[in-house]
Amino acid sequence: MPGCFKKTLFALASLVSLVSFILMVVATGTPKWMTGKILCKTGADLVNATDPELVKFIGEIYYGLFRGSKIRQCGLGRRHSKFTVFPHMVKKLNTGLHVMIIMFLCVAIFFSLVSFGFCILNAIKVPYRAIKGPAGVCLWNFLAGGFIVLAVTSFTAAVKLHHLTERIANFQENVFQFVILEERFEDCFWLCVASATAHAVNLLLIAISGIHFPNIKTKTEEANVTAEDIMY
Repeated sequence: MPGCFKKTLFALASLVSLVSFILMVVATGTPKWMTGKILCKTGADLVNATDPELVKFIGEIYYGLFRGSKIRQCGLGRRHSKFTVFPHMVKKLNTGLHVMIIMFLCVAIFFSLVSFGFCILNAIKVPYRAIKGPAGVCLWNFLAGGFIVLAVTSFTAAVKLHHLTERIANFQENVFQFVILEERFEDCFWLCVASATAHAVNLLLIAISGIHFPNIKTKTEEANVTAEDIMY
């Protein structure tokens, strides 16, 4: 049986893995990875809009991995529309990169669950195989955190290098052209970053659990019995 100190650390590590799993599931399914402001360039150029008038041509957009929403303003009021990435819009995006982001997150979710199970196992008993012990827990946390980092990095590359927001904003726009005025990473993106941080915390907890603290022994004073002590 593991000691009380190790039990506490592995129980805490299992809780961290579970929290990471929940954060990734929420982040993957929520359409709030990126928000931005979009300018209807075609409409603004038609009327030669100046700075005060540009407000009438500035809309908003937000999206996630599977769906999103767009508010377009082209001088005729606000037009709200919702869209889904699959199956149609993905053809206009970098399909391979977008699918890779989703796959990375799915693999990370799986490894976070494996990490949770192994942490529970190590909190209950000492496994007889090394892969089921702290070494295995470190491996699964490292893989989960690594795949999250890959997903976050790939999404950032899709936004900054492949102009993901601009492609989504101009999807099925045959008349008007939109340009991006502002982009901002939203809560779901940062939830993934927090999830990767959680697995790094787990690695630290497992490292601490392997530290062997010295046992503090109290020395008992030996009683020196003399003849005079016996007399009294």
